Amino acid sequence: MITRLCFSCTNNVAEYEVCAMGVRVAIESKAKVLEVYGDLALVIHQLRGEWETRDQKLILYRAYLKGLAKYFNSIVFHHIPREDNQLVDALATLSSMFELNQEESLPLIKFESHEQPAYCHFIEEELDGKPWYFDIKHYLKDHKYP
Repeated sequence: MITRLCFSCTNNVAEYEVCAMGVRVAIESKAKVLEVYGDLALVIHQLRGEWETRDQKLILYRAYLKGLAKYFNSIVFHHIPREDNQLVDALATLSSMFELNQEESLPLIKFESHEQPAYCHFIEEELDGKPWYFDIKHYLKDHKYP
């Protein structure tokens, strides 16, 4: 899921927004146990109740997320140092490269996995039943090109 915040906000508010979106997705998926990973220490420690929340906007977000927690049997918040969260940095950089207005649709980002190198997909099977190196071996042996 890719979401663009179309309102002015601080980094802390954006992190709370992202957290809330992820928790709502988990609720929609009927998850009962949730582990939330985030790289902004302030948000994670505030949600764990370890740090005080003073900013009025963040107090509202914290209360909202605490309210969403009732949908789970267990919800745990984990802090990941930013240097260990390279995927988030890459996605943040990628998203900052697009200048869109609200009337435009966002570009689709598709992730794929490949089991083999690309060149392996273009190697055709020999129909004569001989191995791929047969003609080379024959040329080296008899000095005749097939």
